[in-house]
Amino acid sequence: MHSTYTYPTLPYRKPAELASGKASRHAVVVVGGGPVGLAAAIDCAQRGLEVLLLDDDNTVSVGSRGLCYAKRTLEVLDRLGCGQPLVDKGVTWNVGRTFHGDGEVYNFNLLPEADHQRPGMINLQQYYLEEYLVQRANAQPGLEMRWKNKVVGVAPDDAGVTLEVETEDGRYRVHADWLIVADGARSSVRRMLGLDIQGKIFQDRFLIADVVMKADFPAERWFWFDPPFHPGQSVLLHREADNVWRIDFQLGWDADPDVEKQPARVIPRIQAMLAHRQDQAGASRSAPGAPDFELEWVSVYTFTCRCMESFRHGRVLFVGDAAHQVSPFGARGANSGIQDTDNLAWKLALVACGKAPATLLDTYSEERVAAAQENLLNSTRSTDFITPKSNVSRCFRNAVLTLAGKHAFARMLVNSGRLSVPAFLTASRLNTPDGDAFDGHMAPGAPMDDAPVRAGGRDDWLLRHAGERFTLMLFADDAAALDAATLADLATLAQGPLGVATLVVAPRAGAAPRGAPEGTTVIEDVKGLVRRRYDARAGTAYLLRPDQHVAARWRRLHAPAVQAALARATCNL
Repeated sequence: MHSTYTYPTLPYRKPAELASGKASRHAVVVVGGGPVGLAAAIDCAQRGLEVLLLDDDNTVSVGSRGLCYAKRTLEVLDRLGCGQPLVDKGVTWNVGRTFHGDGEVYNFNLLPEADHQRPGMINLQQYYLEEYLVQRANAQPGLEMRWKNKVVGVAPDDAGVTLEVETEDGRYRVHADWLIVADGARSSVRRMLGLDIQGKIFQDRFLIADVVMKADFPAERWFWFDPPFHPGQSVLLHREADNVWRIDFQLGWDADPDVEKQPARVIPRIQAMLAHRQDQAGASRSAPGAPDFELEWVSVYTFTCRCMESFRHGRVLFVGDAAHQVSPFGARGANSGIQDTDNLAWKLALVACGKAPATLLDTYSEERVAAAQENLLNSTRSTDFITPKSNVSRCFRNAVLTLAGKHAFARMLVNSGRLSVPAFLTASRLNTPDGDAFDGHMAPGAPMDDAPVRAGGRDDWLLRHAGERFTLMLFADDAAALDAATLADLATLAQGPLGVATLVVAPRAGAAPRGAPEGTTVIEDVKGLVRRRYDARAGTAYLLRPDQHVAARWRRLHAPAVQAALARATCNL
């Protein structure tokens, strides 16, 4: 098959433990070098933790696999230092269209609101994401990656976890104070620990075909129910980088995966789909017919919706597919896994340096299990709509699709995969409930909204000034005119054990006010959108978590209230 990508060979080096005969000790060991494991390792390293990553392979993922990366994931990857290369390489899209037969019945826009830095979604083959993450990881001091190092034994105790690792040169042991498990849906670590993952496998099969072709189709998500070229089933089309297109064909449970992956079976399906797609897109008369294509990668998969009851087991922490799995329609796999690491790393760093009790890690499991259950619910609903398993379900689905072409109420019921959205942690025990009245959705637990700002004499974005540590975002009419009491409160918070940063949002740019704590940043709300999106006025204060979620908010700053909210957000009550 044709390939547009040259797979790197990641270097294997003989581990030092084999020469010394002694087990090494590490603050954090990450098992799994996919997108989620790499994100976890980078995040922990950026927070000052010494990290060892182990993976049993020596290259990036084969085939495009994970494809769609949502706005929230891109914002997390920005914080990790590799968001821009992904956006530059990927295919940006916001519009999705759903068809029943020949007719369009529903469309959506993932980013109906302007003035956000990142798009609603990009499409990019998973091997590029992993490549950029490996490059970023290589630049992190305190982060070591070992390829072709397979974990074959796991022994946790109260002080950490001892791992037995197999290489071509022999076996050795390492000890982790904390173990992050990111070794995928078939997690060998989870199996070695005898831990369950609960859920179900849906009885249907889908064919993935990545094809290389130059086509003039728009960069949109196109989904067909019962199309003429694949009657009785569904099909999905996405554009990727390098003139690669992803096509998913529903096959049915009785399909033989080995047979369906053969080019003789795949190519006629694609030819029929492209001919129909060309007609729908309105091909020019000067270039009639479907475009030529070459197969790049073919696979067959089934829908799986499963989740562990807890993502924390003592000093062992599960992330990504090792902890939860969803069907691919909705792009909730890698996106939710990277949000796992975003939630975990700051908590683990505070616990590891003694600034928070280990019980803070219980809230990682609580918050992310809740997010995973929401993903599973949405994914299961999508799966039931796409692949109904009873006559009643099929009749309902077909009635919705028939009505959706003419009636708005039915369009809201069309479900070709509810796409990934950020988790709103509004039920978290780390939140401080509002004591003042606010409008809008930036309630405690909400992920931050972005907005254009100006800082240091250049155009910028709000989210670039939050993250990594707790931040107090204070709104002012004139940053230079903050009163002495306010400045004293800011100094108290900055000098506390968590070293709270200060971000002053004002209508005009300016220097930090005299007497403000070191590290105070003043940003200009160039369009007034920060104030509008956060329902703020002069004096409004937001406490922001290191993962860019709102922890608390007030109409007036009062240091003791902020200190209480910090204690709550770190389980230091």
